[in-house]
Amino acid sequence: MSERSKFLESITRENAAVVLVDHQVGLLSGVRDIPLGELKHNVAALARAATALDIPLVVTTTAAGSMWGPTTPELVEALPAGQEIIDRSTVNAWHDDRVREAIEATGRRKLIFAGVSLEVCAALPAYSATAAGYDAYVAVDASGTFSQAKRDAGLLRMQQAGVVVSDYATLMVEALADNAAPEAGAVYAALDMPFAVLVGQISAAYQA
Repeated sequence: MSERSKFLESITRENAAVVLVDHQVGLLSGVRDIPLGELKHNVAALARAATALDIPLVVTTTAAGSMWGPTTPELVEALPAGQEIIDRSTVNAWHDDRVREAIEATGRRKLIFAGVSLEVCAALPAYSATAAGYDAYVAVDASGTFSQAKRDAGLLRMQQAGVVVSDYATLMVEALADNAAPEAGAVYAALDMPFAVLVGQISAAYQA
């Protein structure tokens, strides 16, 4: 795939996988670039919407039993039943054979990453995936980091490396593709965008 077509080709439910990296209680306690409640909401919404679209998830932690603690309960609740969470020691999730093999096993070439921290846990495997020939995307509002400077530097480096930067809702709506699809209601409910909820309530009131 050419460098230009990578940016123009659509994400679909057939070509995408979601990789969630290190949304752990210890790491989340240090997030300063996005309100913590908003971050927890967004990553859970991303997981639920991907599940509604049957987009595979790969979920991983670092040192969950010691340094950084378990996956945040809000995300655990949003994951499909039986979802494995791979605990590893490597800084770059791509360098763990189990994580990389789980990604490869999905058969998908467009990988949507989100992580804490943004510039390490989301960005480093995105660079590695890009180098391996995948199309890497990062959902920035389902990721977080420890200062505005780290966020700015991470975003700049990702763009320099050819990683596509977007937000969780846009990526999932792009994969949905058709608002008449049977899954549309479940996807929008999972995304839980406040303005969309309000529009739905207004629409329901007019139809009553």
